[in-house]
Amino acid sequence: MRIICPVKRVPDTAASKKVDPDDFTLDRDSVEAILNANDEWSIEEAMRIKERDGAEVIVLCMGPEQAQTTVRKALSYGLDGAIQVTDPAIHGSDAVATARVLAGALREESFDLIIMGNQSSDARTTLVPAMLAEFLDLPALTYARKLEIDGRKLTAHRETASGHVVVEAEMPAIVSVVEAINEPRYPSFKGIMAAKSKPLSTRDLGAVGVDASEVGLANSWTQIIEATPRPPKQAGEKVDDDGSGTVGAKAIADFLAAQKFI
Repeated sequence: MRIICPVKRVPDTAASKKVDPDDFTLDRDSVEAILNANDEWSIEEAMRIKERDGAEVIVLCMGPEQAQTTVRKALSYGLDGAIQVTDPAIHGSDAVATARVLAGALREESFDLIIMGNQSSDARTTLVPAMLAEFLDLPALTYARKLEIDGRKLTAHRETASGHVVVEAEMPAIVSVVEAINEPRYPSFKGIMAAKSKPLSTRDLGAVGVDASEVGLANSWTQIIEATPRPPKQAGEKVDDDGSGTVGAKAIADFLAAQKFI
């Protein structure tokens, strides 16, 4: 079995983000970059399949040359190799353009299963897994909280707002996972050292069969036309209750009503 795990280089989740005032894209160099946390769940699930059933697991990343650090981090979990698509024309690509580039790279590869996080912490669109499945004409089992494999058959417990539903598909297929699916491991020192020498194939848009006119900021289907900095945090209002709870309860109710929560 061959599994490919698409991952993303994202700004530190806890850091304050900045937007480039010229093109309204996220300034990714203003804060430390990390491996998208949601991708740690997909990597862990792929590693469990590898250890249980035997599989080759490859990481796929689209991003600038600096994203190689993220790729090596992914490899440190025990993956076997990596593919990185990097090209200046990719800058500013939206979810559709991103899925188009990933699909181009995957068409050049043989695989049985694609496992990815359900969303990235910087955009949170949750759109790329389904779009990727559409471009590749593959079944998509999204929001998986549990994944079972029986031969070529996949069974996923798909998380919904009211519980979960069970869906099935035959490989090859795309699976996106949610946090509930597992508890990611920590990379070992041995894994970190081994990641430095594992094979990494770097490709540009031409190598994956994608034209620059289909991707990037100018060619994306969505455009940001304005961005306003978040206003500074204001001091809260202190309410002194008389001990009965009535004053405090009324203050809470009035606040919720003013914010149109009730």
